[in-house]
Amino acid sequence: MCLGVPGQIKEIYEESGARMGKVNFGGIVKEVCLEYVPEAVVGDYTIVHVGFAITRLDEASALETLQMFHDLGILEEELNPEGAHQEDDARTSGLSPLSESRQPVAAHDGGGGRDEVPD
Repeated sequence: MCLGVPGQIKEIYEESGARMGKVNFGGIVKEVCLEYVPEAVVGDYTIVHVGFAITRLDEASALETLQMFHDLGILEEELNPEGAHQEDDARTSGLSPLSESRQPVAAHDGGGGRDEVPD
């Protein structure tokens, strides 16, 4: 799922010629590209989609949306999709998310034949 998530701009700076900022999403702070909202200033709320601030938002709407996302349990998932997928993979595989001992179950023989289980 990819949602636009509201957050508050805490810092604005330039990096490699791009307007960037630190945005707080209810306690989770991420680096965000601010190029699409040149009028935004520190303290403003913005909607962020895939790392890009796409519009400004009033504080009441931002806080209401953040609370709703938190209540639904999707805020953390949306802001940390890699961690969420690792946990999902671990639950279905029986491995811990930090396990490095995953082995392939089957390897394709490359010749259009049946898959073989490696030794």
